[in-house]
Amino acid sequence: MEYAMNYFELFSLSPSFQLDLQGLAQSYRELQQQYHPDNFAADNQDNQAAVMQKAAQINDAYQTLKDPLARAQYLLRLQGIDLSGEQQTINDIDFLMSQMALREQLAEIENAADPEQAIDDFSTLLKQQRSDLSSSFEKAYNEQNFDLAADHVRKLKFYARLQQQLQQLEEKILDY
Repeated sequence: MEYAMNYFELFSLSPSFQLDLQGLAQSYRELQQQYHPDNFAADNQDNQAAVMQKAAQINDAYQTLKDPLARAQYLLRLQGIDLSGEQQTINDIDFLMSQMALREQLAEIENAADPEQAIDDFSTLLKQQRSDLSSSFEKAYNEQNFDLAADHVRKLKFYARLQQQLQQLEEKILDY
């Protein structure tokens, strides 16, 4: 799949896993204002359509770059490695065993003596493990070891799913 624009260039950023998220948000707001459809209401339909498309691209770019997992996948995509929709399995038995243990721990939260504390503890654990894995991704990416970086992204996807499941459980338990 060919990408018409480089998201990092759009926001005048260097391609990097670590980003100044406040700077990204500021650039996003400026581009949103610049390409707001109301500014082009008097233009012809073709120009209005082009502006709408540019505004949509700006939104897509921002959503991608502000999310660490999506940003990591995008960085790899820029290197010709597209992990979206991929079904490749992870061959790291230790990692898979730790994931099974985490899933068991997640399943036990509902029956914990203090489910809210169990949620907080599990969330802290996930955050730390994701942070460690993100650092490993960044190191592999910066060393241009893209296969290892891709493996780290695959593992980060497991943590993203666990985080989603934890949020669903939290909503269920706390009855939001």
